[in-house]
Amino acid sequence: MKTHFIAIGGSAMHNLAIALKDKGYQVTGSDDAIFEPSRTRLEKKGILPEELGWFSEKITSDLDAVILGMHAHQDNPELAKAKELGLKIYSYPEFLYEQSKNKTRVVIAGSHGKTTITSMILHVLNFHQKDVDYMVGAQLEGFDCMVKLTRENDFMVLEGDEYLSSPIDLRSKFLLYQPNIALMSGIAWDHINVFKTFDDYVDQFRKFVASITPGGILVYNEEDPEVVKVVENAENYFRKIPYKTPEYEITHGKVHLKTEMGDVPLSVFGAHNLLNLEGARHICHTLGIMDEDFYEAIMSFKGASKRLEKVEREDQGILYKDFAHAPSKVKAAVKAFCEQFKKEKKYGFLELHTYSSLNPVFLEQYDHAMDDLDEAVVFYSEDALKIKRMEPISPDLIREKFKNENLKVFTNAEELHAYWDTLDKTHGVYLMMSSGNFGGLDLKK
Repeated sequence: MKTHFIAIGGSAMHNLAIALKDKGYQVTGSDDAIFEPSRTRLEKKGILPEELGWFSEKITSDLDAVILGMHAHQDNPELAKAKELGLKIYSYPEFLYEQSKNKTRVVIAGSHGKTTITSMILHVLNFHQKDVDYMVGAQLEGFDCMVKLTRENDFMVLEGDEYLSSPIDLRSKFLLYQPNIALMSGIAWDHINVFKTFDDYVDQFRKFVASITPGGILVYNEEDPEVVKVVENAENYFRKIPYKTPEYEITHGKVHLKTEMGDVPLSVFGAHNLLNLEGARHICHTLGIMDEDFYEAIMSFKGASKRLEKVEREDQGILYKDFAHAPSKVKAAVKAFCEQFKKEKKYGFLELHTYSSLNPVFLEQYDHAMDDLDEAVVFYSEDALKIKRMEPISPDLIREKFKNENLKVFTNAEELHAYWDTLDKTHGVYLMMSSGNFGGLDLKK
């Protein structure tokens, strides 16, 4: 099969391109910007474009599939040529469904926790040498490529994202997967640039539940009232399995899960991660993994990349980074961090980086998000606001929306870095929350 990727350099797209190359497909692609690690990984597989840019001559009538990434625009010349030739144009999720339509599809959805839960499931299956196809949005220890597609595997585990599928397909990605088994971890308004109201956002999850195949299974978080409402109002037929935070205790800085089989020591911490773990356990159970085997495997799970991930510093400083880029994720990360490090002085840094996070209307969602920290810092770039063509935001407005008058607010990277340099990293513990890099801050030094 001959495939071409329009916007091959994306974190998801390049993984799919590598998976298809490994499957024996002919793969080509284009992009106007390719960053690491995508660049090196594509180069190793021999599918890195020779030069950056869009080239309509790459689109030929013998292509079996054109896969269109979100990074491309509707007026992309390669897309125009593909339409002109009448080629089949797939979005990323649409192509994944095409590859898995004869398999049992397991889809993990939710505003928060879906990457961690998917990673936990894959870790357990990998530990017990259970081979499945998969797609997950974060790098996971023990896995080279985060997309796997085979002809022979019976199951495919998919992280289900509610964001749009492609520039020409404005459906939420997870609506294209038609799960046989699904999980819903939580609902908290996100992607305000696309879903203008909370109800519009929740509606994506209503549609997701409606897309579960007849007689399928939904594992859901019974502690989230919005999730419960969606599940209770669903009209299609499927089996419902609720889950909640399990009992646990923290002893000498180590989290122990309380189970019928005794205490199970874990390498992750935080009530939200224990809740994620419980959801993963139920999904694994539907895949034939008994509880004893699940607990044996999950003890060695250290977390998904950038999800309360410990940074190995050059000094002895204790520092964790988290991808937290939405209010519910920030609140969960801060709560977990403060619970884990009760006696230490706790520093928390948050970079407001996404379109939603920089929207004054959406900032209301951050109220009291960083109150439990001893020192709380928010950074956002005035240049980023200009690039996104958004109105300026004052530091006072940030403090007002966070309902925290002691919040330190920086809008200039140099000033943030100067403050950072004054801190003795070997005293206290540090939580760094961003989907960016704090204007180039090196967290290892």
